[in-house]
Amino acid sequence: MRRALRLLAAILALPALYLAASLILPLVPGPGPDLSGPPAHTIGLVQGPIHTDILLPLTPETRARFAFAEAAGVPLTDPDAEWLVFGWGSAAFYTTAGSYADITAGSVLTAATGDDAVIRLDALGPLPPLENLRVLQLSEAQFQALLTRTAAAFAGQTKLNHPGFTGTDAFFPAHGHFSLFRTCNVWLGETLRASGIPFGLWTPANWSITLSLDRHLADQTG
Repeated sequence: MRRALRLLAAILALPALYLAASLILPLVPGPGPDLSGPPAHTIGLVQGPIHTDILLPLTPETRARFAFAEAAGVPLTDPDAEWLVFGWGSAAFYTTAGSYADITAGSVLTAATGDDAVIRLDALGPLPPLENLRVLQLSEAQFQALLTRTAAAFAGQTKLNHPGFTGTDAFFPAHGHFSLFRTCNVWLGETLRASGIPFGLWTPANWSITLSLDRHLADQTG
């Protein structure tokens, strides 16, 4: 009986430990190269309730790196397009969550226990004021590393058979595996750190992203 109670207590403690780690580890600086330098490029992070997208400026180099997306219907060369939206996430969850009404229990379970990853790209024009937008100023070296890292995340350049959400977006196969311990926000933290951008050690939730931004990048975020 005591063994069963100890096992039950351990199981019940796991969510609390996960929550505590999601609040503490974002404050611990994670490893990454020092690519600091004078500000040369601006990127954005757009936070939803559970997912954060990267906004890359559609410079000629960005358009060249992701030119394959044009054939998939992402209008990178549209003269009104200014930003590339880049998101990484669970194939089962990300491709069904056009809105929270679309989320199924099956997709949540698949994402939590382990799923293939996908990348979503979209193009946006001038950005209106957004409360959930954080802006980062990157050095030339950081920006180049981020372009290289995000371009290398694709497992293929052929659009997946999914209609998308906006009429201008597309999903692509991605490297990596999604799970409860390597969420879209964990991937984001890994990508930023690998690009020489100071960030927290483990950032599984959107509040982890916010904590990390406030802790490590407060002097350059807006």
